[in-house]
Amino acid sequence: MKLSNKSSFSIFSCSLIFTVLLNANSVHAEPRSGYEYITPDTRAMQDDDFANPGLLSVERGEELFNQKHESSNKSCADCHGEKGEKLNHKEIARYPVYNSKTKEIISLQKRISNCRSSITDKPLMTDHKDLVALETFVRNRAFGEKVNVQADGPVSELLEKGEKLYNTRFGLIDMSCNHCHNLYPGQMIRGQKISQGQANGFPAYRLDSGEITNLNQRIQQCLSLLRAESFAADSEEIKLMGLYVMSRSNGLAIETPAVRY
Repeated sequence: MKLSNKSSFSIFSCSLIFTVLLNANSVHAEPRSGYEYITPDTRAMQDDDFANPGLLSVERGEELFNQKHESSNKSCADCHGEKGEKLNHKEIARYPVYNSKTKEIISLQKRISNCRSSITDKPLMTDHKDLVALETFVRNRAFGEKVNVQADGPVSELLEKGEKLYNTRFGLIDMSCNHCHNLYPGQMIRGQKISQGQANGFPAYRLDSGEITNLNQRIQQCLSLLRAESFAADSEEIKLMGLYVMSRSNGLAIETPAVRY
């Protein structure tokens, strides 16, 4: 029996809706690292300590970690060990965190910046390359630890706000983060597989830009791709989105520095 064009279109539409619903549910049922979506060559690059370009940032971060500051003659290593061996890996895996006293979201980079302020009178602006290198080094200390962002208590309300931003359409493209990373993971765009947008590998080395990139910078880059005006580095919106996106990766192992396109 030959189906009419209308019938064929209806069947196709139903199949498409079913596929989209299946994909939409999969991200909630089983978070999957971006590692599962990259090519075998990129996986090999990430896994090779000599080939992973992100490890140059880890090395730079280690240098800065051990650098003594003129104003205090102290370094981060004085408290936390030359290799960061005194850092608490499980605590690192909890960032971003909510500070109930100051009522603000504290990213790992912000925590490092706050800590530096006690040993130097020369602060680094948010996302300064040296601060990102320090963030990469510290996050790498918790390599393999499971992401464990708090999701209850007062944080739950912040996560709801972050999720709302995640589902908001932005820019001339009129799409949201949800469209790509909840509805279409595994589909191809510009020759690359769309991932679930998990954050367990950040800061990550991006092959597209040729540099290490932290989570908030990646969110800003995605907004630019949507032809939208990016949120400022210290804005409440970027903090809320960073908190929500990282919480989606709860249970996934930290891969920093991951290699992503």
